[in-house]
Amino acid sequence: MAEKKVMLGNEAIARGAYEAGVKVSSAYPGTPSTEISENLVKYPEIYCEWAPNEKVAMEVAIGASISGVRAMASMKHVGFNVAADPMYTAAYIGANGGLVAVVADDPGMYSSQNEQDTRQICRAAQVPVLEPSDSQEAKDFMKLAFDLSEQFDTPVVLRTTTRLAHSQGIVALEDCVVPEDKPYERNIAKNVMMPGNAIKRHIFVEQRLKDMSEAANTLTVAKDGFSKDIPLNRVEMNDTKIGFITSGIPYTYVKEACPNASVLKLGMVHPLPKKLIEDFASKVDTLYIFEELEPVIEEQVRAWGIDCIGKEAFTVQGEYSANMLRKVVLKENLSINTPAEVPARPPLLCPGCPHRSVYTVLKKLKIHAAGDIGCYTLGAVPPLGVVDTTICMGASISSLHGMEMAKGKDYIKNWVAVIGDSTFMHTGVNSLMNMVYNQGTGTVIILDNSTTGMTGHQDHAATGKTLQGKVVPAINIYHLCKSMGIEHVVEVNAFDIKELEKVVKEEVARDAVSVIITKSPCALLKEVHFPNKCVPVPEKCKKCGMCLQPGCPALTRNADGTISIDATMCNGCGLCKNLCPFDAIEEVEK
Repeated sequence: MAEKKVMLGNEAIARGAYEAGVKVSSAYPGTPSTEISENLVKYPEIYCEWAPNEKVAMEVAIGASISGVRAMASMKHVGFNVAADPMYTAAYIGANGGLVAVVADDPGMYSSQNEQDTRQICRAAQVPVLEPSDSQEAKDFMKLAFDLSEQFDTPVVLRTTTRLAHSQGIVALEDCVVPEDKPYERNIAKNVMMPGNAIKRHIFVEQRLKDMSEAANTLTVAKDGFSKDIPLNRVEMNDTKIGFITSGIPYTYVKEACPNASVLKLGMVHPLPKKLIEDFASKVDTLYIFEELEPVIEEQVRAWGIDCIGKEAFTVQGEYSANMLRKVVLKENLSINTPAEVPARPPLLCPGCPHRSVYTVLKKLKIHAAGDIGCYTLGAVPPLGVVDTTICMGASISSLHGMEMAKGKDYIKNWVAVIGDSTFMHTGVNSLMNMVYNQGTGTVIILDNSTTGMTGHQDHAATGKTLQGKVVPAINIYHLCKSMGIEHVVEVNAFDIKELEKVVKEEVARDAVSVIITKSPCALLKEVHFPNKCVPVPEKCKKCGMCLQPGCPALTRNADGTISIDATMCNGCGLCKNLCPFDAIEEVEK
């Protein structure tokens, strides 16, 4: 009997890649996909890396596939936008060794700036999409994706969502089977996408989708077991009064709320099996399309002239639930208790976070910040309230440059761009290059906390350590900026607020591009140890509240106006001490 283990969806995906004989994996960390690579690296048989961005990760996987081995790239949905450039062309080139991109969508936007649907991009790119419903399927579909990739000469996308990625389920483990490397054969017509070749390959792509759509009609299994060949689409016929076409996590909600309904569970959500859908629809009285986010399946089904109920009954926003079905389909009057009123608790930067120190200085100087993707986005909310914009990775520098080109140099004299070290390596380098090349005069603050903080402290090209733990030369951000011809590049300790204030004043006043690198590590890194902690001296306190302005959660105001510092939360960064004009806070050894 196969060994069984409880696994997160992301862990199961990694296991599936291992069992499929993957040899190369490249990724950029992004919630909810990050744990895939963190689990993959536990298998020494697989080469795993963090790439500077998703475009590079996809290109690494494509190169490995062309050479004849199974390869993959992992990312979150907005990262797939970055990887779309190579993916659109990879659809034309196809695959030699199996090629799979794992893309994690985020219905409900738990950790994302938008709620896009990866299936729509894959439809446009003409790439097939598989969507598992639980951890077991996550592992099985991952293996199947590589088989389909090689069988149909195509990259394949395995689409997951936050709920699947971070839910646990029982997974039956199997042995790793590494297929023989595919021989590499020089094929200019297939692998060099100049226009003349691409025109011919586009014809191949169109036929491939037709072939896969036709094959999908027979990729069915009974509800009591999987097919030994391709366990993708299956029909579960029960009561024919109500029928559902669904996939992914929503399938589990259907089974919970409407266990007696008939279900067509789609494992391949693009291309869709037309004959199978038509046959299923003809056997049920009322057909519901139950899919999170955009009406991708519904629009195609309606285009085939099949009557169904979809987004007019279900929302296009956020996650679905079993209760949604009980209310909409079963017409149950759900009594939901009104939640108790609790005080609002906005997200805050951690105690000891160097970003808090930087934002405190910017707020004092009344400087606006064009923001980026990372922990430092929290500088937009009270009490700091410094960050004015957040768009996408690397956009802080580009958008600041756009403001200057629109309004002139004087307009941005009270603006800076803020970007983290990992995000700078991701796409900020290009944006800074553009600012230099096009003669901008903006000030960029690179918040170098020595990690990719928001996704759980992953390394990157400027930290000097790979995903596999190997110590390598770290990219020097200071010298990288200098190499672009930027004359004014300054490094400063984020917690040296007097020096930082002086530097910011000087740099924003320049008529040239300038870069400030605030170098202080994330307080949560294992190797970071503040030797001291801060304690209040009540008899010196003038109750001015200066120490409270940065909003450190370790500090609270007492009833008499003095302050308390929670010793279990204080990381001893000294920011509150540096802000106190009356020496009413002192540092003591931990």
